[in-house]
Amino acid sequence: MVMEQEMTELLSLDQSKKMEDSEKQTSPPSSSSHSSPIPIKSRKKGGLITMPFIIANEALEKVGSYGVLPNMTFYLMRDYRLGVTSAQNLLFFWSAATNFLPLVGAFVADSYLGRFLAIGLGSIFSFLGTFVLWLTAMIPKARPPPCNQPGQACKSTTPSQFMLLVFSFMLMSIGAGGIRPCSLAFGANQVDRGDNPNRVKVLETFFAWYYTSSIVSVLIALTGIVYLQDRLGWKIGFGVPTILMFLSAVFFFLASPFYIKQKVRTNLFGSFVQVIVAACKNRKLPYPNENSDYHHKNGSGPQVPTEKLRFLNKACIVKSPEDVKPNGVAANPWNLCTVEQVEELKAVIRIIPLWSTGIMLSINLSQSSFPLLQAQSMNRHLTKGFQIPAGSFGMFLMIALTIWVFLYDRVMLPLASKIKGRPVRLKPIVRMGLGIVVSSISMLVAGIVEHIRRKRAINQGLLNNSQGLVEMSAMWLIIPNSLNGIAEAFTAIGSTEFFYCELPKSMSSLASALFGLGMAVANLLASVILSAVDKYTRGEGKESWITSDINKGHYEYYYWLLAVLTAFNLLYFLVCSWAYGPSAEIDITERMMEASDDDGDDLPQQNISTPGLKSH
Repeated sequence: MVMEQEMTELLSLDQSKKMEDSEKQTSPPSSSSHSSPIPIKSRKKGGLITMPFIIANEALEKVGSYGVLPNMTFYLMRDYRLGVTSAQNLLFFWSAATNFLPLVGAFVADSYLGRFLAIGLGSIFSFLGTFVLWLTAMIPKARPPPCNQPGQACKSTTPSQFMLLVFSFMLMSIGAGGIRPCSLAFGANQVDRGDNPNRVKVLETFFAWYYTSSIVSVLIALTGIVYLQDRLGWKIGFGVPTILMFLSAVFFFLASPFYIKQKVRTNLFGSFVQVIVAACKNRKLPYPNENSDYHHKNGSGPQVPTEKLRFLNKACIVKSPEDVKPNGVAANPWNLCTVEQVEELKAVIRIIPLWSTGIMLSINLSQSSFPLLQAQSMNRHLTKGFQIPAGSFGMFLMIALTIWVFLYDRVMLPLASKIKGRPVRLKPIVRMGLGIVVSSISMLVAGIVEHIRRKRAINQGLLNNSQGLVEMSAMWLIIPNSLNGIAEAFTAIGSTEFFYCELPKSMSSLASALFGLGMAVANLLASVILSAVDKYTRGEGKESWITSDINKGHYEYYYWLLAVLTAFNLLYFLVCSWAYGPSAEIDITERMMEASDDDGDDLPQQNISTPGLKSH
C-alpha cells in the first residue's frame, strides 16, 4: 500500500525535526574534540554527495513500479480476459508478495548481503520485472489473440501466457523486497555521522528531500504514467516505466565508490527463535529466587524478567556457571538467552493483537479494481477537452493524506496546545482507533456513491451496457478517497509511533516493518473475502455482487459489508486496547535517537507499501 510506505517516511521526516528541537534544548555546548568539525579530507565515504543518487534510485523506482499498477485491472480484463474477481485476486496476491518480501529482504540484507547489495540487486530485479511486463505488451503471442473475429469464439489465456505475466509480477516484488526496506536507512547511514555536529540538520535535509521526492514520484506515476497508458497504449505505458527502472539501477551503481557499505549484523528474528528454543529446552527447570540466576547482557547489571508470559523466562535461567563464558556471553545461545532477548520477544507477542486490528483498514484500502471500474463508467471531464484518467483517482487519497497530516501536526495541535496552555497530542493508540472509525465511514460513503451511480445507470437504460457513460460526475469518488487518506494518516502514523514506543529501542527496524507485514496479511484476507462474496452471492440466473458487469452487480453491498466488518473490528480494537493496558509514555524522538546512537543500522527503515496502489 503506497500510503503506509509514505507515512513511515513522513514520520521519519517529522521526527527528525523534533530531534533537532530536542537537541537544541537538551544538549549543552561542548568544546570537546568530539564536536569539532571533521576535516574534509577524512570524509572518504558517504556524505551529501551520495544523496542525489540514492534519492534518484528510489524516486525512479516509485514512478516505475507504481505507474504500472493503477490501470492493471484494465490490462488483465481486456487483454488477458480475466473477470473482475480473478483480476482483483491476482492483484491481491501480487500486493501480498510485494508487502511481505521486504521483510525477507531486510533479513537477508542485515544478515548476509548488506544494504548496498540488497538495493542494487533489488533495482536489477525491478528493471527485469517491468521489462518482462513490457514484453507481454510488445509480443502479440504473449497474450490471447484479439476477440474481434466474427464466428470465432474468444480464446482464453494459455498457462504459458499467464505464467509469463505472473513471472513479471514476481520479479517486481523481489525487487521491491530489496529496495524498500533498505533505501531510507542506507541513505541515512551515508549522512548520519555521530562525530558530525550538524548530523541532525543533515539528516533533516536528507529526509525532507527523500519524502518530497517520494510524494512527487507517486503523483507522477498516478498522473503521467497513467495518462500515457490511456492515450498511447500499453507498449508506451509499460515501456516508460521500464526505462525509468533501468535508470534507477544505473544511478544507484554510479555512486558505488562513494557509499558507506556497513557490514552485516545478526538479525533480530534469529534472536526470537533462540528464545523459543531455549525456553522449550529448559521447560522443566524451576524458576530461580535470585536475580543473579538470570542471564543478562554483559555490563547491564543483574536483571529479572517480567512475570508476563512467564514461560519464556526459562530461556534466560543460568543452570550452571559453565553456561556463561568469562566475557559474560552465553556458551551456547540456543540453550541460554539474555533477559533482554526474552523481553524483546514478549514485547512483540503483546502487541500482536493490536497490530492485527490494522489489517481490516488495509483490506479496505486494497480495493483497487472496483473504484477503477466506477471511475471508468462516470463523467471524468474537468474541461471539455480534458478528463482525469480513471486510474488517477488514487492521487486524491495521497493529496488528502498529505493535507491532513500538515493540518493536524502544524495547525490543529499547536492551536489546541495554545488553547489548553499545555502541549496537546493524541496518543498513538487513540489515533489508531480514529483511523478505524474513519475507514468504516469511508466504506459506507463509497457504498452510497455506488448506489446512486448504479441507480442512475439503470434509469439511463445502461443495465446491460457496462461500457456506457453514466450521467454522474466522477468527482463524487473524491469523497471516499479523501476519507481513506485521512484514515490512513491516523492509522499509519499512529500505529508506527505506537510500535516505536512500545518495543525496545533495539527493535526500531521491526517497528516500521510490522505495518508492511499487516498489509501482506490483509491482501491475502481480502482475496478470501472477495472470493467468498463472489461465491455466496451468485445463484442460478443471478449475478454476483462483484460481477465484471458493474451495472448488473451490487458493488455497494460489497462496500457496506466491508463497513460492517470494520465496525466489528473497532469493537475488537477496543477489547485489545483494554487488554493491553496503559501504553508507554516514551518520546519517539528520544527512542529513535537512542537506537541510532546504539547501532547505526537501527535507523528508521522505510516501510513497505501501496493503491488502489493502496495495497501494492
